[in-house]
Amino acid sequence: MALQDTLERVLALSTADSCIAIAWHHSSANLRWALNTTTTNGVTDSQELLVISVIDGRVGSVGRSYFPDESLEGIVRESEKACAGKPPAEDLMPLLEEDGVPADWDNPPETTGIEVFAKLAPDLAAAFGRAREGGYLLFGFAEFEQSTTYLATSTGLRRRHSGAEGKFQINAKTPDFKTSAWAGVVTTTFDDVDLSAMERKLAERLEWSKNPISLPAGRYEVLLEPSCVADLILEAYWSSAARDADEGRSVFSRAGGGNRLGETVAPEGVSVYSDPVEPGFEVSPFVVAPSSSSYSSVFDNGMGTSRIDWITRGELSGLITTRHWAKVSGQEPKPFIDNLIFPASGPSLEEMIASTRRGLLVTCLWYIREVDPQTLLLTGLTRDGVFLVEDGKVTGAVNNFRFNMSPLDMLAQTTEIGESGSTLARELGDYFTFAKMPPLRVRDFNMSSVSESV
Repeated sequence: MALQDTLERVLALSTADSCIAIAWHHSSANLRWALNTTTTNGVTDSQELLVISVIDGRVGSVGRSYFPDESLEGIVRESEKACAGKPPAEDLMPLLEEDGVPADWDNPPETTGIEVFAKLAPDLAAAFGRAREGGYLLFGFAEFEQSTTYLATSTGLRRRHSGAEGKFQINAKTPDFKTSAWAGVVTTTFDDVDLSAMERKLAERLEWSKNPISLPAGRYEVLLEPSCVADLILEAYWSSAARDADEGRSVFSRAGGGNRLGETVAPEGVSVYSDPVEPGFEVSPFVVAPSSSSYSSVFDNGMGTSRIDWITRGELSGLITTRHWAKVSGQEPKPFIDNLIFPASGPSLEEMIASTRRGLLVTCLWYIREVDPQTLLLTGLTRDGVFLVEDGKVTGAVNNFRFNMSPLDMLAQTTEIGESGSTLARELGDYFTFAKMPPLRVRDFNMSSVSESV
């Protein structure tokens, strides 16, 4: 049975006051390599079904990765049973009404295969040869997924979206494994992955690492690569629910009550927005919410999305707001969108290095954890290359650090913004793919202790 027919069958079986049915089809391919040789590759196809029932304002849901036709009635009844004993949903809202079946509703899911790596595979083989000649080792992982989402409700709403996303990560290591460098990119085709450029960058960083330098903990001027900026700003994005701010639980809460909308939270050159149709960063143009939280609501499923400005010329201009909280607070609904754009047309990272008197180049972050939600103080580690820059040149590799920093403090202490480009967040890229970020120069970045990590 086609997934669209499965959803229609679920809705026909439902006896709940209202019902939401969501199905996903995932088609993926992956390629791994280690020690200068490919190790594994594979192709997978999977499906998921989620049934959300609403009875007397109570919500119950059941998800399955295996759902033959004869199991559908049992799944629907189980979701209805899950409503029993629960309190009414705090975010209860009427489901969105029918506004027409999309033209592509009946289209089958999009699929992919190992052929997506047709260009990459020979490029990797050539890179392995150069790495052996250069005396270093390459490790990495490439993955590509074509996902199709179907969403249907008992109020007649129908939505379909198909999107592609690919991630490429590569590590270069010395044979003794004491030195490493990392690079990663996001792609939707793998035809645009410039492996040779990444390889040159990694080899250069291994060369820089031949001069090790020990530095103590302290506050440093740092140049943060776009991947680092993405990790930190994504933490702020995920913490920007309007309800949390209004109720005094987040860094976006105003002293004395309410939220900080309209306040200056960054230099004037900082603007951040999300847009589901941003060229090269296209994501679902409607809400898909498997569960409710302060920044999502199952009752918003299927709601259309468009560009939302979160920070405008340094001013906080948007917070993630569900339909329920918009009604409670008198604000406009602003749903979470799966991309984040920080536009900037400043200097390249190389130009920023050349204009640095003394500072640290930080290439990626790792093991980031929240310490204090009300200040959004984060802690984490540097990894795979911290380099000392003196008088416009990289002079050596520095030991790793543990840092303690809030993304908002990072923005407030930003003194230079580079040129934006697509980047892969090293820590959070497994959960959030599409980010466009610039490198940043940040003063007094708090490297709180020395780390022994490599």
